[in-house]
Amino acid sequence: MSLISLSGNLLFVAFIAYLVGTLLFGGAIKSNKPDGAVNRADKWGRLAIIVTIIGLLAHLGYFITRWIYKGHAPVSNMFEFTTAFGMFIIAAFILIYYMYRLTALGLVALPVAILIIGYAAMFPTSVDPLVPSLQSYWLTVHVITAAMGQSILAISAVAGLVYLLKAVDPKKKSKSRFWMEAVLYFGVLVVGFILATVIFKGIGYEADFTYIDTQDSEKEITYYMPAVFGMNDSTLLTDNAMEPIFEMPAVINAKKLTTVFWAFIIGSVIYILVRLVTRKSILDMLHPLVQKVNLNLLDEVGYRSVLIGFPVFTLGALVFAMIWAQEAWGRYWGWDPKEVWALITWLFYAAYLHLRLSKGWEGKKSAWLAVIGFAIILFNLIVVNLVIAGLHSYAA
Repeated sequence: MSLISLSGNLLFVAFIAYLVGTLLFGGAIKSNKPDGAVNRADKWGRLAIIVTIIGLLAHLGYFITRWIYKGHAPVSNMFEFTTAFGMFIIAAFILIYYMYRLTALGLVALPVAILIIGYAAMFPTSVDPLVPSLQSYWLTVHVITAAMGQSILAISAVAGLVYLLKAVDPKKKSKSRFWMEAVLYFGVLVVGFILATVIFKGIGYEADFTYIDTQDSEKEITYYMPAVFGMNDSTLLTDNAMEPIFEMPAVINAKKLTTVFWAFIIGSVIYILVRLVTRKSILDMLHPLVQKVNLNLLDEVGYRSVLIGFPVFTLGALVFAMIWAQEAWGRYWGWDPKEVWALITWLFYAAYLHLRLSKGWEGKKSAWLAVIGFAIILFNLIVVNLVIAGLHSYAA
């Protein structure tokens, strides 16, 4: 078996282990004991964390074998970076679990990682040569450190989400209930993205176009979903394929915007069907599962995760990134979309710490800030990579 095949098999093992771990954590939180730092995890919790560790080891095996095969860190495209991001989230969760014994975190952290890995699997897994700007050891230093920082910050959002699942009453009309349901709806949209890709790949849909890029050069592009949005000055080359409904300017990657559109449509259909079948909101379905969690402990986990993740993110996404930008492009800062959103993310978490320390924003306010911060990270990962063209577009 080749290294690349072994790598793919190990990633699949990790994915299955995380699925099983999620089910086991679901059994663990039904324990009669309150969930807190002073209580040892019950047998389901112990089994769940063992399975999760096995999954992490397999995930790490995928990462190492792919690294050996490629000869450099496997973080140079969307598939590789996103699978690494999921791995670091699981690693951060396991660390927090052994510090606080909060089994309820696993019921959210593992599904988040599963969705992220599923999202990654929708991108090409081929091993391609590095573009010149990526041929540097800063690829490893900058990207891995940034991913580690984001993964630790993600745990603050996991803690915040569990906090809000308990603290927000699904039976009482409020702004908090509306926005919590909106957050859960977004999770369903990620499922919609995965299904959209699987469906159109399954039917073998392809449509070739020519278009004019930002440098006024004619190029070709292949759509794997019906083209709702067309590239700048696009011309359809494939018979019996769908013509674009809207033509986008050259700065917008219309192919990837089309992907987002279909994810929104299919995800929305799934959400509506779930609501019709269960006659409940997703919040109402999840609320009973977290009634035994310790809110004060969740608040502490969320805060400490930001305290640790913020300086790591600062090093990876800003300091190391600027050093690499100077080496690759001859400038420290260029207002590229990815650079701008990295700065926005940094400013947001700086504001989080300021509000927490000086204004006393704890509890529900702190939980909402953590969830919003992770939404900004996901916007950078998904929308900025898939829709907005820039120097970092090679990552897509």
